[in-house]
Amino acid sequence: MQTDTMEVAQLESRMNAEDYRKLQNLFLVSASRSLSRIQFIDLAWSSVGHGSEEEYGFLFDSKECIDWGGLCSFLLMELSNKLKNSKTVSAPCWKPPRTLTCPHRDPVQKVLYLQSSGQYLTVSKGGNVGLRDAEDMSLLHTHRLQNSTVAPKDLWVTDVVLMQNVDKIAVAFTSKEVCFYDFVCEKTFSCKCKLQGLNFTPWCLDYWVDPCNPDQAVLTIGDIGGRVSALYFTSAQIFLFERFSLRTDSDSADIILWDDLAKGKHRSCYTVTHQAHAPGWVRKVRYLGSLEAFVSCSIAPQSSIVIGWREKESTSLRITSYSTKDGVWDVDFHIGLGLLATAGVDHHVLLWNPYVTSEPVCALGGHTSPVIAVCFLQTKQQLLSYSKDKVLCLWDVSSQLCTHRLAGVFPNIQGDTHPFLFLNEERQHLVLSFNSLLLLLESKREEKKTSSHEHPVTCVLYNSRFRQVVSSDSASSVIFWLTDTGQKVKQFHRCHGDAEISTMALDVTQTRLFTAGADGEVKVWDFNGRCLHRMNAGLGRAVRLSQVLLLKRSILVMGWERKLTVFRLHSFWQSTVEPCEWKGGLQHRGAVLCAAFQPPQTLVTGSYHGEIIVWNSSTEKALRKLRPHDEGEDCKKQQGATFNDSSCKHIQTVVSVIIIRRAADLVSCGGSGTVRLWSTQHARLVGQFTAHEGDLGSIVIAVSPCGEYLTTADREGTVKIWDVKYYCLTPGEGVNKELPKLLSSFHPHLDHVTHLEMCLHGDKLLLLSASSDCSLALSYLPGETVGFFGQVNKCTQVQRLGLRNTTCKCVIKKNTDNNTINNNPANSSVKIQNTLINSVEKSWGCKDILQHNTLEYSAHQCCA
Repeated sequence: MQTDTMEVAQLESRMNAEDYRKLQNLFLVSASRSLSRIQFIDLAWSSVGHGSEEEYGFLFDSKECIDWGGLCSFLLMELSNKLKNSKTVSAPCWKPPRTLTCPHRDPVQKVLYLQSSGQYLTVSKGGNVGLRDAEDMSLLHTHRLQNSTVAPKDLWVTDVVLMQNVDKIAVAFTSKEVCFYDFVCEKTFSCKCKLQGLNFTPWCLDYWVDPCNPDQAVLTIGDIGGRVSALYFTSAQIFLFERFSLRTDSDSADIILWDDLAKGKHRSCYTVTHQAHAPGWVRKVRYLGSLEAFVSCSIAPQSSIVIGWREKESTSLRITSYSTKDGVWDVDFHIGLGLLATAGVDHHVLLWNPYVTSEPVCALGGHTSPVIAVCFLQTKQQLLSYSKDKVLCLWDVSSQLCTHRLAGVFPNIQGDTHPFLFLNEERQHLVLSFNSLLLLLESKREEKKTSSHEHPVTCVLYNSRFRQVVSSDSASSVIFWLTDTGQKVKQFHRCHGDAEISTMALDVTQTRLFTAGADGEVKVWDFNGRCLHRMNAGLGRAVRLSQVLLLKRSILVMGWERKLTVFRLHSFWQSTVEPCEWKGGLQHRGAVLCAAFQPPQTLVTGSYHGEIIVWNSSTEKALRKLRPHDEGEDCKKQQGATFNDSSCKHIQTVVSVIIIRRAADLVSCGGSGTVRLWSTQHARLVGQFTAHEGDLGSIVIAVSPCGEYLTTADREGTVKIWDVKYYCLTPGEGVNKELPKLLSSFHPHLDHVTHLEMCLHGDKLLLLSASSDCSLALSYLPGETVGFFGQVNKCTQVQRLGLRNTTCKCVIKKNTDNNTINNNPANSSVKIQNTLINSVEKSWGCKDILQHNTLEYSAHQCCA
C-alpha cells in the first residue's frame, strides 16, 4: 500500500525527541515479533500518547516501502535537521561606518586590543604607535618606537603581536630582528630586549598562551625566505630569555642572538624551525595551541598551505602541505569547530580539516576578485572574508552560505593596498585598515524580529494575476505568499543549488518567473516549481547578476560586464539558452548594473562608473549619455553633449533607474544616498536631492505606478516616502536641489533593505520591502506597516489602529461616509485620512499564519 507522505509529515511535525525514542522502542518490538495493524496502532498510541489512529495506520503501511530501522533513522535525522534549521542565522546590522584618520601618514600594520586598559593600540609601518579609547575611538596618546639598529627614516615594521601574559608587544622589523617592548608604561614603550641574527626578514608573527599555564607560550615567526620558526617559552612570566650575557645596545635593551637560541643556550626557551614554503615568503602564520601545531600560508602555488605538527616532547615536526592553484593570502583557525579558513587568490574561501589536507572540506564561492583576509567569529559559527574589490562577506559555516554582503562603504584608496581585519567580538567592533586610514564598523545589538525567510531576503515581486507576493533569499529559496493574509502558499528550495538568488522578474503574463543566481545562470520557472529553461548568462562562470529585464522580443541580463547580455526569444525552443550578440557593443566604462524600459523603444541603462545611456531598443544603438554636473568645476552643459563626450567625469555609481511618464521622466539613485531626476529628451539633469544621510553605501528606490510617490530605503532599514507629484514637473534651466515633500520616515527593518516594490492590490497602494534581516514587510502609504509575511499574530495581541492611506490617482479611496472617490488635483498637498480596517488588516492581525499547510517543492530536483 502506498503511504500518504503528507499525513506522515503532519505526524512527524508534532513529535519531539522523547516521542522518537518511544517510537524507536516500538520498532524494535515490531521487529522481534509479528504485529497486526491494529496491535501496532494501539501500541504506538499508548507509547507516544498522542496522534490519531489514521496517522499511525499510515506509518504501519509504510512498512512495505522501507524497513522500520530506516524509517526510525529518517525521522531522527529530520528532527535533527529541524532543530538545526530552526536557529536563524543572524546577520549584523552595522552602524554608519566611521573613518579614523591616524596622526601619521604611513600605513597601519596592526590593530591590537589591550584588555587590561580597554584601549586599542595601532602600529604603523614607520613605528608610530597610537592609543585609542575603545568607547569613542578618540586618540589618547601617540609615540614612536625607538630602535637604534637602523636610522629612523629606514625603520620598517612588518608585524606586531600582543603578549598579554607578560604585558609586552613583539615587533618585527625589516632589519631582521624582533624587538620586545613593554607597554605597562604607555608613554614610553621601552624596548626590553632584541632578538637579532635572523637569517631572513620576519614578515608575520603570532603569539599563543596556554590558558591553563601562562608561563607556557609560543611565539611563531614567518619570514620572507619561506621559513616558519617557533619559540617555545617555558617560564614566560618570570623571564623570556636568560640574562647570562650583559650585552646591550644604545637602547639599553638586552641582545639575544638567534644562534644562541638554536643551540639551546637559553634554558627558558627553545626553537623549532622548518622550511615551510619554497619559494615564496610566508604571508600569515598561526599557532594552533590546542593541536600543538602551526599553520602558514603563502601566495606561492607550490606549497600554499603548510601545517607543522610538533611531535610529543620533541623539537621535530611532522609536515603536511597542500598546494592550491593560485596561492593563499590569509589563514585563520576556529578553536571550537577545529576548522581552518584560507583566503585564496582564486576568489574562493576554503575550509579545511587540519588532520585531512588532501582536499578542503568545502569551498565558499561568492567573491569576484582575490580574497585577501579571513577572520572567524569564535563565539559563532560564522566567518568574515574581505576581497580585493572591497566586498565584505559574512558566511554561515554550518550552511556554507553567505548571509551578509557589504560593499560600497569602503574608501577608494589609490594604489596597492592590502587591508587587514581586526575583530573585537566583545565590543562588536570590526576595524579595517586602508593604508593610513582606519574604518570602524560597529554592529548594533541584536533585536528579535519576525523572520519571513531563514536567510536574508534578496528580492520581492508582486504578482497581480494571482494576487500573491514572491520573494527570494540568499539560500536560493523562493516563497509565494498570499497578500491578503501574509500566509505562505508554497516554496521552491535550492533553485540555484547553493548559489544566492540575486534578483527576479516576471513575464508580461505573470505566469513565468525568472530567477538570477550567483552561479551565473537565469532560470525560467512555472508556478508549479518546474524549471523550463536555463539561460547561460555567465557562460559557465559564477558571476553576480544584478537585474533581468524583459523586453518585447528579448531578455536583457546585466551586472558583471560593460556590455548587455541579450537572449532572443526565438532561442527559447531548447532547455538551455545561450546569449546572443548585443548590437550596441561596448559603450559603458564600467559594469552595467541596472536598466529600465519605456514602450515603444526607449531603453535606459546605468553603470558602475555613474554613466546613464539612453538606447533605441529596436536598433540597439546608443542615443545619448546622461551625467550629472561635476560640482566645483565648470563642465559644459550636457544639453548639447554628444554620446562620446567625456568632459564631465562620473561621481556616483548608478544602481537603479526607473522611467516615469512626465517631463522629468527618469529617476536614478547611487551609492551616496542621492536621488536624481533626468529629462531623457533633453539629455540633462533637472533635479537632485539627498534622500539619506550617512555614508552607508547605495540606497534602493521604487516609484508608484502613477509616478506620484517615491520610496527610498537605506542600509540601516530606514524607509522614506516622498511626494514627487509636482517635483520638477516643469524643469527649468538649472538643477533643482530642493527636497521634495517628505510624507513619512519609518524603520520597519533592522538591517539593509535590499529591494522595494510598490503595487496596487485591489484599491490599496501597497509597499513591499525586503531586508537582510530575513524579514519581508507590507506597508500602506505613507508608511503604516501592516505586518510581516510569516508572522504569528493573535487577535488579542493586535492593537486596532486606524491605518492611513494616501490620495493618489492610482488608488481608489474608500470614504467612510459615502464611498466616493476623494481626489482634488488642485490641492498640491497630499491628503491623508483615516480609513476603516478592511479584510486585509483583519486577516493580517487575526490569523495564525503558520498554522496553514504549505506546499514545498524541491526545485533542484525539477531542474535535474
